[in-house]
Amino acid sequence: MRELLQTAIEASIKSGKEILKIYSTDFEVVSKDDDSPLTMADKNANDVINTFLEPTGIPIISEENKQADYNVRKEWDTCWIVDPLDGTKEFIKRNGEFTVNIALVKNGSPVLGVIYVPVSKSLYFTAADGSSAYKIEIESEDQFDVAEILKNASIIGPSSIPNKIRVVGSRSHLNEATQSFIDQLPTQNEVEIVSKGSSLKFCLVAEGAADVYPRFAPTMEWDTAAGHAICQAAGVKVIDQNTQKPMQYNKENLLNAYFLVTK
Repeated sequence: MRELLQTAIEASIKSGKEILKIYSTDFEVVSKDDDSPLTMADKNANDVINTFLEPTGIPIISEENKQADYNVRKEWDTCWIVDPLDGTKEFIKRNGEFTVNIALVKNGSPVLGVIYVPVSKSLYFTAADGSSAYKIEIESEDQFDVAEILKNASIIGPSSIPNKIRVVGSRSHLNEATQSFIDQLPTQNEVEIVSKGSSLKFCLVAEGAADVYPRFAPTMEWDTAAGHAICQAAGVKVIDQNTQKPMQYNKENLLNAYFLVTK
């Protein structure tokens, strides 16, 4: 597992470098069906990740790969779940809040996760055994030592502020289900809305910058698997709102149910 973690970390950083090559250009935003710079950022990052993960012999579910039929996938007890560029809107807005997501899933549960933020060079990851979660800012995407990253990263975990509940949501608008959730929170607490793009929403709760993340809108498995792994390692729950159990992966339908991230 340590070797797989090291591979995922290296893949995330190297793919992040490829994304920034496109991000730093004056790209034109067009349909993703076209050969656009935005599409090339997705594709180039995905190609880099595949070069690292394919030699592990573990099958890959990626937003940018053609998905295997469920009759094939259901035989997989272990798989990678990858989003090479999570946060398309943030990429277009150039606000830096997009990520590379890589997770390892065993028997439907995420056991290892890596999230890399190319613009800030922030790296979040689980311990190889999933017992804890870590964060570090790397100095360079060209010269880095994964062993040093593992050695120097800081452990993260949830925290709380008395009489305040920090809810991950949108500053500009909340859908009806999310607003209803907020309205049912204890009235003696001040509610603060904390906004962030992509899988960084999971990281906010995992590192104690927010208390709860209600996601009552559609997401796919590659949007959530790495964040779920990191939250779980940090002692944070990610609960499917249909089953009231931890979210499962490599399902027949890769669309997630609504979920709640909470301490």
